[in-house]
Amino acid sequence: MKLAGILLIVAGIAGVIYGGFSYTSHKKAMDLGPIQIEKTEHHNVPIPPILGLVGIVAGGALLFMGAREGR
Repeated sequence: MKLAGILLIVAGIAGVIYGGFSYTSHKKAMDLGPIQIEKTEHHNVPIPPILGLVGIVAGGALLFMGAREGR
């Protein structure tokens, strides 16, 4: 439980700091034998700050539960 809590806290902090991530996809637009045309698209995926805060709070709760369980 402690490891999951730490990972949630780290992911929550990263979500709050970066606010999302982006990726690039390549699609084949046309294929005429030896002639090929590709289309490159850039996509942005926003992560709401509240989701990062929920991850931090949930990770803290898991750390707290893990500490109580060890007693």
